[in-house]
Amino acid sequence: MNLVDYLREPALAWPLVYRPLLVGAGLVLMSGTLSVLVVLKRLGFVGQGVSHSAFGGIGFAALAGVASSAWLGLRPVEGGLFELGIVLAFCIACALLMAEVSDRRTIRIDTAIGVLLVGAMALGGLLVDASRQWAGAIGQPATGRSWESVLFGSVQVVGDQDVLVAWASALLVLGTLWFVRRPMLFWALDEPAAEAFGVPVRRVRGVLMVLLALAVVVSMKLAGVVPATALLVLPGAIALQCSARLWRVLGISMLVGVGGLVASMALALQLNLQPGPCLVLVLTVGFFVAWRVRGGNDQA
Repeated sequence: MNLVDYLREPALAWPLVYRPLLVGAGLVLMSGTLSVLVVLKRLGFVGQGVSHSAFGGIGFAALAGVASSAWLGLRPVEGGLFELGIVLAFCIACALLMAEVSDRRTIRIDTAIGVLLVGAMALGGLLVDASRQWAGAIGQPATGRSWESVLFGSVQVVGDQDVLVAWASALLVLGTLWFVRRPMLFWALDEPAAEAFGVPVRRVRGVLMVLLALAVVVSMKLAGVVPATALLVLPGAIALQCSARLWRVLGISMLVGVGGLVASMALALQLNLQPGPCLVLVLTVGFFVAWRVRGGNDQA
């Protein structure tokens, strides 16, 4: 079936087209706004570090799932709010630890991220294996998501509850950013001056790291780690190639994210491909096109 066939079938249009687009729109609006701050502060590696640290949270969630089944007789739904809460808590802890270690100014931020990234991924792998061995020992089915589903996910298999999760998270992130917009933008544009004028730099950095962790975990659950990382870097990077005015850059970033989402969904449905990798490639091509156009204009 091609895209037109999906749209002509009401039974397929909502679960395979419109619902994924609604979920994706919430994700790109949330991550597209954060993306500008990530690029301005050169924190692209932070998004990758936080997203990959989620593997450690997945390991803890898998272990907690087996423990609750063995000791309490409960059966948490894999990929549900139980797992989401544990992964979110772990990612927030990792994000705040990254900020705290780098704030000491004895260790660079990229070093702190690299250490926590590989450590969390290794811990997650060991915990998932341990949970499977424990489940086998007590006669329970193995738990723990596959690495492939975590890396790319699939926004095409989301449910109605995921629409609420995506938009509630987006509204929380956007509302928080609006509430702290003045100190956040001052810090993002000129950190030394912001600190000199009394902006609580450590607190602002901590707020941004918590919001990044929330965006990463929700995007990872609904679309996968790789698209989550891409959404935190590429829309902002593209927008900053198109304009130097901050509010215009924010608008362009969100439009780029939504446009990339629609294009990737159309491509995925038309060619029977996974939407996650399509979204990453569409935004990557968009970045190089914007970079090339800007380079040509600079030379002119």
